[in-house]
Amino acid sequence: MGKAKVKRASTSIDMTAMCDVSFLLLTFFVLTATARQPETLIVDTAPSYSQAKLPDGNLAIITVGDEGKVFFKMSDPNVRVQALQNMAALYNIEFTPEEYAKFKGLEDFGVSMKTMKTLLAADAADRTGDKQRGIPVDSTMNASNELFSWVKQARLASAKILKDKAIEDGKDPDDIDLMTVAIKADANEKFPSLNLIIETLRNQKQNKFSFVTGLKADN
Repeated sequence: MGKAKVKRASTSIDMTAMCDVSFLLLTFFVLTATARQPETLIVDTAPSYSQAKLPDGNLAIITVGDEGKVFFKMSDPNVRVQALQNMAALYNIEFTPEEYAKFKGLEDFGVSMKTMKTLLAADAADRTGDKQRGIPVDSTMNASNELFSWVKQARLASAKILKDKAIEDGKDPDDIDLMTVAIKADANEKFPSLNLIIETLRNQKQNKFSFVTGLKADN
């Protein structure tokens, strides 16, 4: 008895629909993604085995390098604006709406309050780390220690924004996460520069903070 022949089905698959979906997704991510801005002061952090990660939001980073230069970064653009408003009132400096808008877009900065207007008026190419001398910091709690003021006003700004948001959402305004503060130091930076920053944080009872390090490879 002869064998029945089975009709072979085509093994080709129409990938047109899959390609269309892939390109649509790619276009969506390209148009909605935010490009990460390069840091103004680039430091080579010390290695460690810790794999703990910093939060993406509600974060302030103090960067120190290049022989004691101090830069400050606030992750939330709205906190930046509120903090600058607080600093303007504290140091009796007036900023225009355009200057606040420019500051809102700054990832980090390292200048004194008296030269902040000059920084905001400069082009992006002229805001390099070589042209910023760092935020003034010393061992006092006076106005001369501008890093002390920036950290304090950033924390106050963050708390105000989060409390207002909690009230708007009908939640407990006292049940908010406080701003995380981290220190990112160059591995070759000398201890006195780091000690000034640590003492600045301790002077405002900010005893809990993180160190940003690189991940050490296992041998």
